[in-house]
Amino acid sequence: MNFDEVIDRRGTHNAKWDEMQNIYGVSPDDGLAMWVADMDFRAPDCITAALQKQIDHGVHGYFGDESEYHAAICWWMKNRHGWDVDPSWIFTTHGLVNGTAMCVDAYTEKGDGVVLFTPVYHAFARVIRAAGREVVECPLALDNGKYTYDFDAYDAQMTGNETMVILCSPHNPGGRVWTKEELEAVAEFAKRHDLILVSDEIHHDLTMPGATHIPMANIDGITDRLVMMTATTKTFNIAGSHSGNVIIPNEALRKTFAARMGALGISPNSYGLFMATAAYSPEGAAWVDALREYLDGNRRLFDEGINAIPGLKSMEMESTYLAWVDFSGTGMTRDEYTKRVLQDAKIAVNYGPTFGAGGENYLRFNIATPRSRVQEAVRRMQAAFGDLQ
Repeated sequence: MNFDEVIDRRGTHNAKWDEMQNIYGVSPDDGLAMWVADMDFRAPDCITAALQKQIDHGVHGYFGDESEYHAAICWWMKNRHGWDVDPSWIFTTHGLVNGTAMCVDAYTEKGDGVVLFTPVYHAFARVIRAAGREVVECPLALDNGKYTYDFDAYDAQMTGNETMVILCSPHNPGGRVWTKEELEAVAEFAKRHDLILVSDEIHHDLTMPGATHIPMANIDGITDRLVMMTATTKTFNIAGSHSGNVIIPNEALRKTFAARMGALGISPNSYGLFMATAAYSPEGAAWVDALREYLDGNRRLFDEGINAIPGLKSMEMESTYLAWVDFSGTGMTRDEYTKRVLQDAKIAVNYGPTFGAGGENYLRFNIATPRSRVQEAVRRMQAAFGDLQ
């Protein structure tokens, strides 16, 4: 578990480093890739060993008998999150963007409104619009620099055309771990407006010290309209496996989802299942605990350095490895501060407006990289905005 190891990912067909020049104009030769939400760390040895076993076997056929895979998921959710999952509730999709798209397809019709609490993970809006549905943006409120909800405002926005709400829990890009009271309020909002509630909990394992994630499935009285989404991919840095789980406690919702899965001929990638089974294990748990400690160190280093720059503010990160930095205090235009980050600091980052309403003055930085790179990113940022010191 040497998270300090600098691994050269250039030329390995990964989006994070090999596409940064095309998208951001930042060369991978002297730039830092801090955009795509994957980590620059090796996956735990238990996952590599599981893949190696399949390679050594040499026959790569269809996956059968998912009982061990399902048992690993149930063990993990019970032991890490206090959530009892029945194996019959589990569907495997090609990642959770695909899972989101499947939910939109299964539970809404063209023209329906789908509610998002923005700013939020940009792929949600992309798949909603691509499916011919309407994105209904409910902007999060800021309370002492942290995101919270304003349900009075959201209630006033609803027209009756909305049929689904998608929750990001923990929140990407703000890093919030929602409290039980906040989750209960989201559940009540879904009930008031008769909305299917899809809870994307892909970052649920990556909490900072003092923060405890609560699965939406553990909130009373919501399972009749709830769809849960989880994955190993963010936790263990195996996004290329393109596997995720849509977990549906309600039988009627399961039947509807299963019908759409069958109609579209979707079946899982065997290697994603081998990797997930290996990951959800005591060895995987020990690796995650070490990772969380390391990410917390990166977070503290990054926030201290960025918050020392007048006009910049990194939002307190309770989870994820995605720093959400507010540039509004600089008085600069978005083009000006973005140019400084991309061209002067040579750091590729995600643009705030892509996350929807409320993201206009932000950039998102991925700090899941060796600490030496985080230190270098801070140094570059302080130099790029040195005239503000």
